[in-house]
Amino acid sequence: MNSQKVSILDTTLRDGEQREGISFTVKDKLRITDLLDQLGLDYIEGGWPGSNPKALAYFKAVKDLKLQKAKIAAFSSTRRAQNKPENDETLKALLEAETPTVVIFGKAWDFHVKSALKISLDENLELIYDSLAYLKKHDKEVIFDLEHFFDGYKNNPKYAIEVIKAGQKAGTDLFCFCDTNGGTLPHEMIQIVKEVKKEFPKLKLGIHAHNDNGLAVANSLACVLEGFQHVQGTLNGYGERAGNMNLSTLIPILVLKLGINCITKEQLNNLTGTCFHLDEIANVNHNAYAPYVGRSAFTHKAGVHVNAVLKNPGTYEHIEPEKVGNQRRVVVSELSGVSNLLFKAKEFGINIDDSHKEKLKELTQKIKELEHIGYQYEEADVSLLILMLKTLTDFKPKVNLEFFRVISERNNAKDLNIEATLKVKINANEILIAAEGNGPVSALDKALHKALKPVYPQIQDIKLTDYKVRVLDSKAGTDAQVRVHIEWEDQNEEWGTVGVSQNIIDASWAALVDSYEYKLLKSLK
Repeated sequence: MNSQKVSILDTTLRDGEQREGISFTVKDKLRITDLLDQLGLDYIEGGWPGSNPKALAYFKAVKDLKLQKAKIAAFSSTRRAQNKPENDETLKALLEAETPTVVIFGKAWDFHVKSALKISLDENLELIYDSLAYLKKHDKEVIFDLEHFFDGYKNNPKYAIEVIKAGQKAGTDLFCFCDTNGGTLPHEMIQIVKEVKKEFPKLKLGIHAHNDNGLAVANSLACVLEGFQHVQGTLNGYGERAGNMNLSTLIPILVLKLGINCITKEQLNNLTGTCFHLDEIANVNHNAYAPYVGRSAFTHKAGVHVNAVLKNPGTYEHIEPEKVGNQRRVVVSELSGVSNLLFKAKEFGINIDDSHKEKLKELTQKIKELEHIGYQYEEADVSLLILMLKTLTDFKPKVNLEFFRVISERNNAKDLNIEATLKVKINANEILIAAEGNGPVSALDKALHKALKPVYPQIQDIKLTDYKVRVLDSKAGTDAQVRVHIEWEDQNEEWGTVGVSQNIIDASWAALVDSYEYKLLKSLK
C-alpha cells in the first residue's frame, strides 16, 4: 500500500449543480450527501450559503444527518473590497452555516483582479489575507481555492506566488490550485507544480481541475503523483461547460492502480451503484461508456475477445469489474462467435452440451442474418433469450398470432381514434379481441394484454416504459426498414425487446410479443 494519503472533496452539490439541466432540491441534496458519505469521501461541499434560500435550508437540515466520515464544507468568496471581514455579508453567511470546514476562493490571476474585480493587485492580496485570517480566528478548517491559479502563474508567476504567501500568512490549512478554465496541459501543470513546491516545500496542496480540455483526470493524477494530498471533483464529472474532474474515474485509479489511501476497497465496491443512484436523483442519462462505472465499461462483443475472456478475463479487462461494483457483460451481434452464445446461454440458464453443436452454428448464422437486416441485441437481451430458446430448446410460445388489424380514424373535429383487433391462439384457444389506444402500438399492447390477462393474470404489472424507432436506411424513404426498441418493467426488473420490419407496426408487434413471452416464462417457472 502506498503511504500517501489523499483526501477527496466532492463538489457535486455546488459545482456539479452548475451543469446545464441539473437542479437539486434540498431533499435531493440530503440524499446525495448520504450517498457520498457512505462512499467514504472526506469532504462534501454543500453549496454557497447566502446565495439562495435553498442553500440555507440545506445547511440547516444537514446538521441532522448522522454522517459516518464526511465533513460538510461551506463555500464562498473572499470579502468584498469595500467591507471589513466582520461586516461582510458573504463571510457572515459562511459562519452561520456552522460547518467545520470552509472553502474560500480568491483570485490568483492578475488579469481577473484587474478585469473582473477592478481593484489593485495589492488590494486583492489584502482581502485574501483578511478573509482567511478572519475565518481561522473562528476555528474553522480553511481550504483556500486559488481560482485560475495555473493561468495566473503562466501570466504572472510572481503575483501567483504572492497570493500563496497571503494565504500562508493567514494560517490557511490547505491550498487548492484551480485550473478553472480547464485549459492547462499536464506537462505545463507538472512544471508549475514543481516550481511552486521548491518555494513552498511544506504546504499542504490540492487540485481542482475542470475538463474543458478533456484532461481533468490526467491533470489531477499528475498533481497527486507530485505529492498533492487533496483532490476536488464531482462524481460522474458533473459541472459547468465540459464538467469537473470526474471522481468516478480518478478514485479507482488512486485505489487500484496506485494503492493510495483515499477510500477503502470495500467502499470502492459501491462506486458503480452510487454513480447510477446519483444519475437517477439528478435525472441524467447514465454514461454507458464511462470508465469503470459505465454499463459498457466491461462489455465484450467481438467473438475473439469473448473467447479469451471466458478463459481468463484478464486478457481484455484491466481490472475485475466487481472491484468497482460493476459487472462483466457479453453482447451478441454479427461480430460474435459461439463463445458469446455460450456465455449468454450460461447467463440465461440454458443448458448447453455437445448435442447442441449444430444448433449453435445455426443460431450463430441466424443472428448474423437478423443483424444484417437491422436487428441489434445489445439492449434487447429478452429478444435474444426468446430466439435462443426457440432455436436451442423445445420452447413453445404461449402467444401465436392469427392476425391483427389496426384502424386509425380522424374526423373533422380532429379527433383521432385508434383501434386494434387481434386474433391469437393461447393454449390452443383462439381469442378475438379489440382495444383502443393513443396510437397503434398502444392499441395492440392493450389488446394483447386483454387477451392474456384472463388466462395469465400474472401479466397484470407489465408496463411499457420507453419506445424508440430508428429508420435503418433513410435513402429508402417510406420503404425503409425500421428497428423498434421497447423498454419494459414490472415490479421486479426492467428489460428490453427489439423488432425489425418495413412496417413499423409489424416491428412493434415482434417486440411486444417477446416481452409478454418473457414475462410468462419467468412467472411460470
